[in-house]
Order: sequence, then structure tokens, then C-alpha cells
Amino acid sequence: MREDIDFVPLTVEYQEKTFAAGKIPGGFFKREGKPSEKAVLTSRMIDRPIRPLFPAGLSNEVQVIVSVLSADGNNDSDIPAIIGASAALMISDIPFNGPIGAVRVGLIDGNLVINPTFLEMKTSLLDMTVVANETDIVMLEAGANELSEDQMMEAIRFGFEAIKPIVACQKELVKKAGKIKREDAVRPVAKEALAKKIKDKFGGEIRTGLQIVDKEKNRKNSCELKKKVIEAFLSEDDSEKEIMMAFEEVKKKVFREFVVTEKKRVDGRGFDDIRNLSSEINLLPCTHGSALFTRGQTQALSVVTLGTSDDEQVIDALEGESKRRFMLHYNFPPFSVGEVRMLRGPGRREIGHGALAAKALEAVLPSENEFPYTIRLVSEILESNGSSSMATVCAGSLSLMAGGVPIKSAVSGIAMGLLKEGANHVIFTDIAGMEDHCGDMDFKAAGTRAGLTALQMDLKIKGISFNILGDCFLKAKKARLKILDHMEGTIGKPLGDISKFAPRIVSIQLESDKIRDVIGSGGKVIRKITADSGAEINIDDNGLCQISSANKESLDKAVAIIRGILAKPEVGMIYDGTITKVMNFGAFCEFLPGKEGLIHVSEIADKYVKDANEVFKEGDKVKVILYEIDKQNRTNLSIKRLKGAVEENKNTNIA
Repeated sequence: MREDIDFVPLTVEYQEKTFAAGKIPGGFFKREGKPSEKAVLTSRMIDRPIRPLFPAGLSNEVQVIVSVLSADGNNDSDIPAIIGASAALMISDIPFNGPIGAVRVGLIDGNLVINPTFLEMKTSLLDMTVVANETDIVMLEAGANELSEDQMMEAIRFGFEAIKPIVACQKELVKKAGKIKREDAVRPVAKEALAKKIKDKFGGEIRTGLQIVDKEKNRKNSCELKKKVIEAFLSEDDSEKEIMMAFEEVKKKVFREFVVTEKKRVDGRGFDDIRNLSSEINLLPCTHGSALFTRGQTQALSVVTLGTSDDEQVIDALEGESKRRFMLHYNFPPFSVGEVRMLRGPGRREIGHGALAAKALEAVLPSENEFPYTIRLVSEILESNGSSSMATVCAGSLSLMAGGVPIKSAVSGIAMGLLKEGANHVIFTDIAGMEDHCGDMDFKAAGTRAGLTALQMDLKIKGISFNILGDCFLKAKKARLKILDHMEGTIGKPLGDISKFAPRIVSIQLESDKIRDVIGSGGKVIRKITADSGAEINIDDNGLCQISSANKESLDKAVAIIRGILAKPEVGMIYDGTITKVMNFGAFCEFLPGKEGLIHVSEIADKYVKDANEVFKEGDKVKVILYEIDKQNRTNLSIKRLKGAVEENKNTNIA
């Protein structure tokens, strides 16, 4: 037991063993390294629903380790991981208010499906994780393709019914293998007598301090008040740590009493009010697209960078290798909350918030055929006082449009809070930091005018009913649409063109028999195109050819060469060609990139020509007509026939 903490010291580690899928890890050491993004997100998905189910005052360190030992490549392991963690805690002697069950819900061909496979999920309009106990919903996580609130509620109910036998199964397991729960592991969170003294003496000042809207002024007032409380109650019986724990409990109690009695929020807002909004786009001069979104004292700066297929992220997972063309990276620097700490790599919070925002925006992104770019979105949180992940969604949507990315529609997000006392409850729209800290729920919803694209709900209580959940959906929709109104006032639709600093990309789908022609023997042709044009060319295994360049002239030149290679020679067409080789009997002329034909001496001019060397030298530019493709597929060109072809007004064209 740790005496110096007022929280549950829980750590959850989900780890994938590559042998589970019959694979050997890559790299030099050939063993599992640091947790992957999937492992981090799954660890969070296990942690979030079980954390509120430990009794208040449990201060023993608790560690849950979930190891994937066998993976069939068809089914995701995250749902069994949540169920396994709950089952292990249930049969242990650790106090735990479970069990809980979990399912994934998909929407495939108009039908809701429980625990769809990886293959089925490729066509699903919904990816929802529902975690619940016998009576209530405990946690939600979802990405969706603009589904309505009613559709989401239907999916949650569908998942809830499927969870009931999972919960019952764990109860049967406890009867057979469960241990008696330890009673010595739970201690009072704070000394009741000490907390009562603090409230009696300083309750009024705490109440006044909670109503200071400015975060820094509120923090300063709280620090000064803590010093006064410590000076007043520090003694041999009550240590500074115990006083602070009691002070925090009193602060939460005073906050909740204020909301219940005053029927308003501590910052003076109504329960449905959103803080002041402001936004601007392309404030950074040299980036591909940027936006600054501010809601109250939460501010997110989002920057979009466009790249080629070479910039795609390769994901090596148990189920196989895949590529990711859209990345969202969320950064939460310490100065955003007025703190000083070491800067290290992204933690679980950063990865989790980034993944949620990515889900919200993925549904509106253009397909690769429409927009052949790799897209990286970075969110820098400059200030935080409530739901920076939803601010990231708003800023991200704005910056994508400002960067010329043709997203289907704007996406906004909002965070809702809850204070539940007995049978009564209050829902907060646009929660501030204090409401998140002292409240019972963090409900985040993001979407377009057409419907929801992402959802996340975490609780500090054992669960909430469908009635409360329904109220959250309705209030969140109203708030989302209001924020969308503001965002559309800043930028109503994607800009017509990408930034001059972004690479230009054109995609051409090559037929299988043409891939060799563009690449050439040993890559000779593609290297020449790159050298002549200055553009970068990538061809994948499916024949998708991406041509990219920093300037339009270079891009156009490479595209013209490749289209020329793909063009089929047509009899009667007039071409601009280049003499590549001269013989006495005629000259060879490249009339399309990579395609040559012979101009025989008899086809050079109306008069007799004895030797082609008398007329041509290598590199000469000539205009020719293709008059014949013989039985051996040889192309025969003529200059002599040009005049006649034009004069007779035959159906000819100039290539």
C-alpha cells in the first residue's frame, strides 16, 4: 500500500508476441521492442473501463498484463484482452466492482454485426467498442462514417445485449475459481474529521475560488488557499500530504454542491453554453496548410503537410503489413497547462488523443484516386482547459481545407461532462478542466452535419443508463452544429489549390503490360524520364504510377513523356519526332517516348535520295506521319507523304 497517493496506482500493459502469428520480429535484435501504437491504444482501452471500478481508497499498486499468445489473423485481440483483464481481476483477491464485458460492433451491408473480422471491417461503416456491466454502459469508443445519433444508440444497445452472456460467464468463473477479496487494501481517501474541519473553516473561500474563470488566476488562488489550509491544520496528527488529500476532497464536494444548489456552472455558464470561439487559417507562411482554433482557454494549432507515396507509414501488425496514408500526431507540451517537465516522446495520452482525432477526420478524407497525397496532420496544443482532443478535430478540419485537401465536409467536436447525484444528473456542454476533474464523465463526440464520425466515453462512476446517454447525444449534436457554424464562417469549403510549397502529384494507372514499358530494361526508361524532367516517379505493384515534383513545369514534362509511352501508335497520325540513328538506307526516328520507326530513304522527299546521311544527323527534329504498321509490328514513317495527307484533308491529327 502506498500512503502518499490519492488515486488508484494502476498500470495496464498489453503486449503482442509475434510468435502468436507465426512471425519473427524484424530489426537486428529479432525480438519484440517497445510497444506499438496498437499496443498502446489497446492498453488504454483496457485501462479506461476498469479504472473506475476499483473502490475509492485502493492504494496498492495494481498491474494488469495482457499477452497475445495466439493470433489467427482474422480476429482482433483487443476485445478478448478487455474481457480477459476483467476475468482475471474478478477471480483475484483484488477489490474490483466488475465484471464487465466488451464487444466490437460493425455496420456491414446495413446490418449490425458483433465482433466482425478484419476482412469484414474493411466494408463496415462503423467500428464501435462497447464495454458494459449487467445494467449500464461503462465505456465507448467508435469511428463511424457519418452515422446519426439514433444509429449509434441502436448499435450501443445491440452491443449491450451481446455483453450480457459475457458478464454471466465471468460470474460463473468466479464461483469456481474466485478468491476472497482483500479488505485491508482499501483505506479512506481522506480523513473525514479533517475534511469536515477544512470545509467548515475554508468552504466559503473554496467556493469563491472555484468561480474564478481564468485558469492561471484560479490556479494562483488555489495555491495560496492551500498554504493557508496547511498553516491552519498542520500538526503531529495531520501531515501536509493528508491535509492536501482532504483539501482536494473538500474542493470536489464544494464544486458538486455548488452545481446542485445554484443550478449553474462555477464559471457562470449555463449547462448548454459553449465558451467563446475563434479561428483563423494559414497563419504560418511556409507550411502546406495551417489553422488555429480556440475555444475558451483551449487552443490547438494544426498544421497539414502533404507528401508522396514514399511518405506512407508502414504498419507491421500481427494480422499483416499495411500502409497508412493519413497520420495525425497530437502534441501536448507542458507549457500548455503551465507546467515544467522533461520533453520526451509521445506518451499514451498523446497517442490516444491523436487516434481519436484521426478517427473523426478519416471519414471525410478523399480517396487516393481523388487526391494521391500522403497527409500528415500535426496538432500542437498551445493552451489547455478542457478537451484539447476535440479542439484538435476542429483545428485539423480547418487546416485540411486551408491546405486544399478536398475533404467531403467540415468536422467539429465537443466534449460533454456529467455530474450524477443519486437519481439526479446534470450534463455539461463543453467541459472545462475543473468540470472534468470533479465530474463523473468525459463524453466526446465529433462529426459533420450529416452525422457522427467519432465517439469516446469514459467514466469515473460504475456506469450510466441509456437515458443519460441519449441526453448526451442530443446535447452534443446541438453543440457540434453550433461550432460548425463558426468554423464555416472562417472557411466554408476547401481551397481550390494546394500550397505552392506542397509537391505536385499526378497519378496514372498503368495497364499490366505497360509497366515494363515505363520502367524499361533495368530501369533505363524511368531513370531517363527522371533525369530529363526532374520529377520523382514511383510505381507500385498494382501499376499505380505517381509522378511528383516541386514545380508544375517539371511535373507536366514527366507526365507528357509517360503518356507518350502509353500512347498507341496510330496509322495516319502526324508526330513530332527526333532522329536517333542514321543509316544509308534511312533514319530511325523516335516519334513517341520509347517508340521508334524507320523513315526509309524513299520516304524522305519527293525527289530521289541516295543516302539518308545527306539529309539527317542524330538529334534532328522532324515532323513525320505514321503510314504503316507492318505484319511484324514495325512502324514505318514518312516525311514525303505529309504534304499529301494535309492537302487531301485526311482524318489526321498532330500528336
